[in-house]
Amino acid sequence: MDRICIENLEFIGNHGVFKEEKFLEQKFIISVRMETDTRKAGVSGELESSTHYGNVAEDIEKVFFSDSFDLIETLAEKIAEKILSCYPLISKVEVIVKKPWAPIKKHFDYVSVEIQRSRNIIYLSIGSNIGDKRKNLEVAIEKISKISNTKIKNVSTFLETEPFGDIIQENFLNACLKVETLFPCEEFLNLLLDIEKDMGRIRDKKWGPRIIDLDILFFNDELYQKNNLSVPHPYICERAFVLIPLAEIAPNFIHPLEKKTILQLERLITRGK
Repeated sequence: MDRICIENLEFIGNHGVFKEEKFLEQKFIISVRMETDTRKAGVSGELESSTHYGNVAEDIEKVFFSDSFDLIETLAEKIAEKILSCYPLISKVEVIVKKPWAPIKKHFDYVSVEIQRSRNIIYLSIGSNIGDKRKNLEVAIEKISKISNTKIKNVSTFLETEPFGDIIQENFLNACLKVETLFPCEEFLNLLLDIEKDMGRIRDKKWGPRIIDLDILFFNDELYQKNNLSVPHPYICERAFVLIPLAEIAPNFIHPLEKKTILQLERLITRGK
């Protein structure tokens, strides 16, 4: 991937934990390295096909002076968030914040924080089998769309399916979503759990009736296992109610474990091919 880099922007500011750092100005040095595709801009010579690094530098300055941050970690996060939220051609950003006048009673060049942040593509499965199922899905989609730094990129057709498991209950209405977000996997899961709770989801029976069910299927093409969260979702390949709507919006997405496309997996379970 190509990169646009801004190296060693210098600012004088008041970021730090100690009270002296709040009024004694210090020097900070900031660099950003932004991943993007420069091919179109390189061929056409059009600025609109690239990211204006002058504007990026101005935005970094605005973030720098927007507050007095206790931690340079926070400053780095705010800069990364600003760049990814304002410049759609940037897919990933590395932010380096150096603090050469840090309060350390030793000889040193600088202390620094270096972070990498990116746009994340998440595929979700949503379902409901209590009350007005269609309305429940629509409300959930609306709530997801209102999560900060998050965009819904695609929504599948709603699909009525039989319930999974041995509990006798009404049929489900299911769908899949493609979502772009700046949140990491576990943080985004917590936001989904908040939506479920806000909509009245009660977790009393496994695979039982539910007003809303929001599951992370894939997070980019990453493998993730932590705190009862497994990604890719472990039951994707067994569930037609997931694979059918998912194949509609992401037929060529490759399951990182199965090494097959979603369309291939959908055909295996629905057509026996």
